[in-house]
Amino acid sequence: MRPPRVPAAFLCLLLGATGCAAGPSLEDRDTVTAPPGDSRRLTVGSAGFTESDLLAQMYALLLQEAGFRTKILSVSNRELYEPALERGQIDVVAEYAATFADWLNAKANGADAPTVGSPDPARTMTALRALAGPRGLTVLDAGRAVDQNAFAVTAAFAAEHRLKTLSDLGATGLPIRLAAGDECVSRPYCAPGLKKVYGIDVTAVDPKGVGTTPAKQAVQNGQDQLVLTTTTDATLDDFGLVLLADDKHLQNADHIVPVVNRARAGSERVTRALDRLNTVLTTADLAHLNEQVDSWRRLPEDVARNYLADKGLVRG
Repeated sequence: MRPPRVPAAFLCLLLGATGCAAGPSLEDRDTVTAPPGDSRRLTVGSAGFTESDLLAQMYALLLQEAGFRTKILSVSNRELYEPALERGQIDVVAEYAATFADWLNAKANGADAPTVGSPDPARTMTALRALAGPRGLTVLDAGRAVDQNAFAVTAAFAAEHRLKTLSDLGATGLPIRLAAGDECVSRPYCAPGLKKVYGIDVTAVDPKGVGTTPAKQAVQNGQDQLVLTTTTDATLDDFGLVLLADDKHLQNADHIVPVVNRARAGSERVTRALDRLNTVLTTADLAHLNEQVDSWRRLPEDVARNYLADKGLVRG
């Protein structure tokens, strides 16, 4: 059964007037100490982009297979869906460990708070769970799939200079123009990190965006040599690009993790249902699923169902 989908435009109406406001104070949240809930009807949140849609569909199907009734609510703004998750108006959502940890940390301690996400998955998960728990949220185990910043060159450039890793690129001493977002100039995980950690001679940042078509075309045609994209980019082959391994772990551990409202979806049955994806879904799998939606124009729900059926996780 295809999970029903609720348009984002109706979010405030569905959640009620308070659903679009800030959450209650931590002292007023009875979900913090409430026992894990086991609601039979669960709302799965999506952030409205391809990968999040796919993960929401897979979560919904796995929960249906375990006997739950589900619907999907698509909300493109974390500032809206995270408070709704705290209130139980959304029950489960796929998040990115380091990014979500830093977002919750900024929410709790201010925008200038030191980051808590790190390249170490265990350290990142510990920080994330410490921040999520007081808000009535439970962070389930991370799976194998990771969606984090990554850097690519053309396959021809990699072959010419025998490149497999970012360390290899740094060792060449070549001057490198980097196609990325304009914020890459100052962000520690972008141009400054490439220089400091890998010794890459980044001579300029070409502000064409993260993983955009113009950015990839600039590397494809030789205007730039390196492009900032993500590990689940589904279109690299179309531009003749290959990823260089982040062998010194510059990027934070953005493993995909299910986050649930403890009072409504904190039961062992929910955990078991969603954990089934952890040992199956890989970063490469997720990139291929993204490709089927973005390049092959297939529906996320069909792609998700076919994948889970092929892996024996749901009935076809």
